[in-house]
Amino acid sequence: MERQMTRGVALWMLLLGTAMAACGQAAGHPDFEIVESIPIETVLDNPDVRNTQEVWLEMINGARSSLDIEEFYISNKQGEPLDDIIHALSRAADRGVSERIIVDSRMYKTYPETADLLGKQKNTALRVIDFGKLAGGVQHSKYFTVDGREVFLGSQNFDWRALKHIHELGVRIRDAEIVRVYGDIFNLDWSLAGPGGTVDGLLKRVHYQTPFLLIEAANDTIALTPTASPKGLVPDSTLWDETQIVRLINRAGSEVMCQFLTYSPVGRNKSYYPELENALRSAAARGVKVKMIVSDWSKEHPIEEYLKSLSVVPNIEVKFSVIPEWSGGYIPFARVEHCKYLVIDSSSCWIGTSNWEKSYFYNTRNVGIVVKNRNITGILRRIFLKGWDGPYTEKVKPELDYQARRHGE
Repeated sequence: MERQMTRGVALWMLLLGTAMAACGQAAGHPDFEIVESIPIETVLDNPDVRNTQEVWLEMINGARSSLDIEEFYISNKQGEPLDDIIHALSRAADRGVSERIIVDSRMYKTYPETADLLGKQKNTALRVIDFGKLAGGVQHSKYFTVDGREVFLGSQNFDWRALKHIHELGVRIRDAEIVRVYGDIFNLDWSLAGPGGTVDGLLKRVHYQTPFLLIEAANDTIALTPTASPKGLVPDSTLWDETQIVRLINRAGSEVMCQFLTYSPVGRNKSYYPELENALRSAAARGVKVKMIVSDWSKEHPIEEYLKSLSVVPNIEVKFSVIPEWSGGYIPFARVEHCKYLVIDSSSCWIGTSNWEKSYFYNTRNVGIVVKNRNITGILRRIFLKGWDGPYTEKVKPELDYQARRHGE
C-alpha cells in the first residue's frame, strides 16, 4: 500500500512538473512573453510570469541603436520603480541610442515634468500629439520598440503606480516583421505630431501578410495578428481592433472571458454602441459561457445599469474587481485592475490597450495583438480565473445601488 501511494505521489509530481513547465515555457518563450504588474499587498502574482519593471529594464538596457516610445503619459516619483526605468533611458541615450518619445497632449499638460526631462537629454526627441484635433480623442496606446527587433505593448502606462499599485497585463514580442507594423504606426504618429502633418498627406495604406507565425518548441505555432485603433488611422484597415475583437467573439464555441477597466455600450455622446454588446449577447444565445470582469471604477450611473442589464442575460456573468487600498494610505488613480484582454475557448486571445467603449476604437490611438496558441491562451485563462475566483471580485447584482469609489485626486 505504501509503495502504491509512493508511486501515486511520484506520478502526481511528474504531471504537476510537466504542467508547470508548459506554463513557464509559454510565459517565457524566447520570442513571446506575457508580462504583468501586481498591486503590492495582493495575492494576484503569478510566479511564472515576470513583472513589468524587470522586463522593461532588460529591453531598455539591451537597446543598441533605437528606442521608439509612444505613451499616454509619463508620471514618475523619485524612489519608485519607474525611477529605474527613467535612469535606464538616460543611460541608453548616453551610450548613443536614438530615442523618440510621443505623449498625449492632454495628459502632457498634467504630467509634463518627466517627459520634458527625457526630451532634453542628448540623442532624444520628444513630440506631443493632439489626437483631439486628429480624431476627437487621445493618444491612449502604451508601447515601445527596441532596435526594430522587439516590441512591448499592454495596459501598463509609463506611470510609477502601474509598476507597483495597479494590476496590468502586457506582452513582449521579438520578431522584426511584427515590430514593423507597430513601427509604421509610430512613424505615422511621429509625423502627425510634427509641424504641418496631416492625415491625408501621411497615412499610407498597406496590407500586411497576417497572421505572423512564431514556431515554438515541439513545432507548436504561435499565430499573431497586430491590431490598432482608431478607425481611419490604421495603415492596414483589416487590423482595426473592433473588427478583430468582434471576429474572435463570433467564433467562440464554448467560452468567452474578458477583463478591462471599463465597459459601456453607450458612447460619450449618449448614442448606443451595439457592436461588442451584440457580439457578447449573440455568443451567450448560442450557449457560450461569457464571463466579464470590470473594475469598481464602473460603480457609477449610467455604466452600472448597462452592466446589470448584461449580467441578467442567460450564460453571462459579470463581476466587479475591488482592489484594497494600500496600507500606507490612499493613492489616486491606483489600486485597480487596469488589464485589457480577451480569452476565447482556451485557444485564442487578444491583449491590448483599449477599454471596451466606443471612443477607444473610433477616436483614440490604441494597439493590441491577437494570439492563437493554446499554451499562451491557457496562461491568460489562468490569470483570469485567479481573479474571478479570488478575494477581490464580487458579482454584479441588479438589485443593488452601487456607490462610486473615489479614485481621483
